[in-house]
Amino acid sequence: MNEYRIEKDSMGEVKVPKDAYWGAQTQRAIENFPVSGIVFAPVFIRSLGVIKHACASVNREFNLLESHIADAIIRSCDEVIEGKFDNQFPLDIFQTGSGTSTNMNANEVIATRANEILTGAKHSRAPVHPNDHVNMGQSSNDVIPTALHVSTRLQTQELLLPALEFLHQTITDKQKHYSTVVKTGRTHLMDAMPITLEQEMSGWATQIEYSRRRIESTLPRLSELAIGGTVVGTGINTPPGFGARVADRISALTKMDFREAANHFEAQAAQDAVVELSGQLKTYATSLMKIANDLRWMNSGPVAGLAEIRLPSLQPGSSMIPGKINPVIPEAARMVAAQVIGNDSVIALSNSMGDFQLNAMLPVIAHNIVQSVTILANVTRLLAGKGIKGIEVNEDHINALVHLNPMIAAVLNPIIGYEKAAEVVNKASEEKKTVQQVVVEMGYLTAEEADRILDPQGMTRPGFTGKGKEKGRP
Repeated sequence: MNEYRIEKDSMGEVKVPKDAYWGAQTQRAIENFPVSGIVFAPVFIRSLGVIKHACASVNREFNLLESHIADAIIRSCDEVIEGKFDNQFPLDIFQTGSGTSTNMNANEVIATRANEILTGAKHSRAPVHPNDHVNMGQSSNDVIPTALHVSTRLQTQELLLPALEFLHQTITDKQKHYSTVVKTGRTHLMDAMPITLEQEMSGWATQIEYSRRRIESTLPRLSELAIGGTVVGTGINTPPGFGARVADRISALTKMDFREAANHFEAQAAQDAVVELSGQLKTYATSLMKIANDLRWMNSGPVAGLAEIRLPSLQPGSSMIPGKINPVIPEAARMVAAQVIGNDSVIALSNSMGDFQLNAMLPVIAHNIVQSVTILANVTRLLAGKGIKGIEVNEDHINALVHLNPMIAAVLNPIIGYEKAAEVVNKASEEKKTVQQVVVEMGYLTAEEADRILDPQGMTRPGFTGKGKEKGRP
């Protein structure tokens, strides 16, 4: 049995696997770019299906495509959107910088499937032609930037923003239980003044909320689409209004608001909107790294570490040490954060490499931004659901450490002065006693005064001075 069929393009004949829906140009690219084995994400392929569907619909409205051709293309596109042909997009992301190979991959798969619908046979060029029909009114130079924006926004709104909301809600729900749990605050990893666990977690929640707002603020620029600009932004070979109509159709298909680019020359020569989003993702990644590190430190132990909290036990942590449990979810979050920070550098450098009317680094920009959004969304949900949601607090241990913390003597400064307070700290540290014990022994305060002033819970309230006039005290 013959394992191949013969396909043709402008350069001649090519052997294509008989079961493949792609054609000659895709096969050439498979052979030309065996670089990484990394292929475009399914959401990017879905976006190409949306774009080709929208273009076919608009071309039919302009009477540029016969109805039966347009119908077959649209049906084929819908199957691409549904993910039925994800395995028919095998091209490496390291390819021609415009993404022409992947655009033609889409054109050939859609054309072949359309021809199969119309004739029952896998033909990539008749009666539906990948260039003349599927790619009508388009160029790789406007299709790929459009797919980049559509796929990134889909992934951001469908995955990342809901994940951020879930993490924020998980933290705020959790922190409410810990308004009276007073722990040792730390600066420079050294003991500082007391803080409630609720206050500590509120800082995390605010970081997440601000990141969500920053990311949302980039969406208006990401909503501008290059489609309609064709080769260099002039819209050659498109009827008037083509780009605007296609953007409207894409909006209807995705249920998101997209619009034609305000300036097609900017839309095809640069990916500034993606760089903007990537920068906000990097900001969130640094917040995620900070929160993950806090969790790892607070969970450290169970004997020789801080042991303030216990994260959920998810899997054995050592191939050699029985019973060892590691903070695997925060560790995964840290690695994601590092990857996103690296991706941002790739995106920024790639965007700066645009020349004249085209950025020829589009595939690597697309891969990195979609990956950043996707892995941030996934690990954010994991951190919320398998990490923070299941935290258990070692309240007795935390309380004991607070009372042993000599740094709380700072509240004595306005009462006995800095120098005497320092004496108290040094003596308490040397003799392994509490500040409250030592300040009474040294005769600086009575036991009643020490009990009132050295109140860890009171120290967590704004305006506390130890003089009885702080907010929340009579």
